[in-house]
Amino acid sequence: MRNAVGAVDTVLLLGGRSEIGLAIAERLVRDGARRVVLAAREAAAGRGLAGEAERLRAAGAAEVHPVEFDAADTAGHEAVVAEAVQLAGDLDAVIDAFGVLGEQAAFEADPAAAAAAAAATFTGHVSADLAVAARLREQGHGTLVVLSSVAGVRVRRANFVYGAAKAGLDGLAQGLGDALHGTGARVMVVRPGYVPTKMSAHVSAAPFPASAREVADAVAAGLRRGAETVWVPGVLRYVFAGMRVLPRSVWRRLPR
Repeated sequence: MRNAVGAVDTVLLLGGRSEIGLAIAERLVRDGARRVVLAAREAAAGRGLAGEAERLRAAGAAEVHPVEFDAADTAGHEAVVAEAVQLAGDLDAVIDAFGVLGEQAAFEADPAAAAAAAAATFTGHVSADLAVAARLREQGHGTLVVLSSVAGVRVRRANFVYGAAKAGLDGLAQGLGDALHGTGARVMVVRPGYVPTKMSAHVSAAPFPASAREVADAVAAGLRRGAETVWVPGVLRYVFAGMRVLPRSVWRRLPR
């Protein structure tokens, strides 16, 4: 449950190494969250999460629990959510932040790799988010924060595998939000533009960039006001209102 001053108390981060996801978790901890579950591959061994956990403890988290999570293991996602609840109690905020950006040229050269990346960026979220939604519905409270992207609002030639996967995720999140309406649980869709991270280091900067910290601030503000959709930065809402109606012949000629 939220704490005495209405702040999120318990956070589950699906994608425990995501730079944006960690920035959001850290911001929520600084706002009052005390228990965080970090879900990622090889969470307990090998590529552990010691550094990520220490970062959150330094921000004020009382408990940080690593759990094993693999986007491709769709049959195991319900168990991951159940383990998070067992470790930390009711989930106030679940941050869905896993996925693969990749490179379009490489995907076109290797269709199997493209399919695997699309599965991590979309298909894995179907089972994970439905498992989360079932738990939040049972609780009668909590918010699933889904990191979508403006890349999915209108898919571009430059990154159409990633954009198509994000378009699917965005649609899933909107439908799931409608399905949860009236239950006390909800979904918040977050649509950042270009965010400079290690994952996006190979991508040319785009207009209206935002840092991971700015995304985190926008998510925290959205949670406070009960927003359904958050654009980061906010001007992108208006930019893409125009982008959506551009003739396809014009859209194709836009800089890649």
